[in-house]
Amino acid sequence: MSILIAIVGLGVLILAHELGHFSVAVATGMRPRKFYIGFPPAIVKTTRKGIEYGIGAVPLGGFVKIPGMHRPATADASMYFGRAVDDAPELAAPVERLRRALDAAAHDTAREAVTELRAALAVASLSEPARRSADRGLTELDDALGPDAYWRAATWRRVAVILAGPAANVALALVVFTVLLMQDTYRIGVRLGSSDGAATTRIDSIVEGSPAAAAGLRGGDRIVAVGGRQVNAETLLDRIQHSKGRPLSLEVRRGGELVPIGPVQAEGNGGLSLPAAGWRSVEITGIVTKAIGSSLGRLVTGSGRKEISSPVGIVQGSSEAAKQGASTYLWVIGLVSLSLALLNLLPLLPLDGGHIVFSLLEGIRGRAVAREVYERVSVIGIALVLLLFFIGLSNDIGRLGG
Repeated sequence: MSILIAIVGLGVLILAHELGHFSVAVATGMRPRKFYIGFPPAIVKTTRKGIEYGIGAVPLGGFVKIPGMHRPATADASMYFGRAVDDAPELAAPVERLRRALDAAAHDTAREAVTELRAALAVASLSEPARRSADRGLTELDDALGPDAYWRAATWRRVAVILAGPAANVALALVVFTVLLMQDTYRIGVRLGSSDGAATTRIDSIVEGSPAAAAGLRGGDRIVAVGGRQVNAETLLDRIQHSKGRPLSLEVRRGGELVPIGPVQAEGNGGLSLPAAGWRSVEITGIVTKAIGSSLGRLVTGSGRKEISSPVGIVQGSSEAAKQGASTYLWVIGLVSLSLALLNLLPLLPLDGGHIVFSLLEGIRGRAVAREVYERVSVIGIALVLLLFFIGLSNDIGRLGG
């Protein structure tokens, strides 16, 4: 059950990311063609105002299709309509007119050529694969040549749409952190510690006048059970927190013997106010961002390899957090949301950061970067992203195998 909760949580973070792209695309006039919860095949779908909304059979995240992410190129005509020309040679002439228009960047002429080609395709005798490829080509070129295509938009609109995805994840993390910081914090008045600084259930000292002191807990005691359930270093404080001030029975190991203690009633310290919690959330975001940046820097030198994790490790960590309680799970979800935002802002195509860099570059130059440059840089970016993925996956497999 905890694994399912972890997968759903990761899906929600991805969905929030895509919803950021979608909402700003609509607001800036780049009408998306599709918005899905989950991934195809579609279980249900409907079209409203030209946008297809659907629920996919793969329940992980979602996606948004923004028209014309790239300027159409001559190669598109060959890729989409090559099979059709092989099946019906009479289509060679309209396809060639489309190719010439795209090569000359005469986009209005290219739109007219697409209309002509559509009429020719409607009466041509084609195999099923050729028909599917041609129909897809017509749809893609209609979108790419339309007035609301992404590549046609002003630089600030393009940057806003792409930046909205990571921004949604940052906003979600801030909201989660703020809500958690506003919660009451319950403590019994023990200081935990060990000689090496690792997390432990061993009591180092007792706060004078605390519930722990009144119940008879001592320094050196090791708490082994709370409310009749065994605890470890990760679950002890969360178990106390979830008591919400209700009396708890404890069991401690003292001098080789198990000693019952209690009942102990945890004291609530009260959460932060909304402004204080909000500001503290911003501080936490800054600290985590700096830590992730340092981790990526260490990765370049090779020393940070073991710090990388794949979706497998994220689900594993979220699952363990879910077992420890809702608060711990939400802290992890907030941190993963922030990490997802920062990863997507890396200046690599096809990540969001890469699209932002190229949009700014085109705005400064006053003209588009060649499609071939996009493709070559994307190959490098995909290779680096896959490398990170496999490094993380190998780390996660090693951790799962002990």
